[in-house]
Amino acid sequence: MTILRENNMLKKITGRWQLYLFILVPVVHTIIFAYVPMYGITLAFKDFSIRDGILGSPWVGFRYFEQFFSSPDFWLILRNTVALSFYSLLIGFPIPILLALCLNEVRHGFFKKTVQTVTYAPFFISTVVMVGMLIQLLALRGGFFNNVITFFGGEPINFMGRGSMFRSIYVLSGVWQGMGFASVLYIAALSSVDMNLYEAAIIDGASRFKKIIHIDIPTIAPTITLSLILTVGGLMSVGADKALLMQNNLNLMHSEIIATYVYKVGLIHGNFSFSTAVGLFNTVINFALLFAANKICQKIGKTSMW
Repeated sequence: MTILRENNMLKKITGRWQLYLFILVPVVHTIIFAYVPMYGITLAFKDFSIRDGILGSPWVGFRYFEQFFSSPDFWLILRNTVALSFYSLLIGFPIPILLALCLNEVRHGFFKKTVQTVTYAPFFISTVVMVGMLIQLLALRGGFFNNVITFFGGEPINFMGRGSMFRSIYVLSGVWQGMGFASVLYIAALSSVDMNLYEAAIIDGASRFKKIIHIDIPTIAPTITLSLILTVGGLMSVGADKALLMQNNLNLMHSEIIATYVYKVGLIHGNFSFSTAVGLFNTVINFALLFAANKICQKIGKTSMW
């Protein structure tokens, strides 16, 4: 019986070898660039030396984790990362959903496509260009917003130099840049709504708001749940590039996060073992958040990733 199953499986593979060859490329790519580099995690438990290499470097156990936890910068970096992450989740997650729901109610085709294009286009602006635009618009002298403030008799504000404004600038600019792209997923999910449900709602005299509450949101609820799980799973992985470009000596107390700290310690100062330990700590926290979010969504909404 086992031999027959193996023969049938072999026939299926040989009969569709083009499909298996096609899927082989991404599988090999994932193994080489996603799984093989995981061996570098061992650096977190070794006193790495370029001369000795990863294999030849001596084991030091949890020395670098203890060093990071006892560092005077630990609580500052952790607080900034958590605050920025939850701020981004609180503001950035629901806005694409609201945008998709609003666009779904628009019946004028030209206006709908125009809004989609305008909100989608900023996604293609690179991070460097985006931060350059922010610096120009928020400049203390000659910046657009300060020109408007002084025009109405106010005093110019050093937006980029105020640490208390760093998170709002970071998050709101990110929302403006990414909400159009993020809404595409929900717009696609809304396209699967059965039109008979809308017709029945109209016959019952339901308003647009009630149609959104009782038809649209329940339809895209599984998509929202899965997107939320993935977002929570990467909550602590705030990108270093934008934060680093927006960072200066005046806002450093609010802008120094785990990603920028790893970059400075690892690449600039060359302490690879210590930076790997910090990065591994961040990854473990993300995994725990992903697992917890999946369990909670599974119990509450009966939808989960596994």
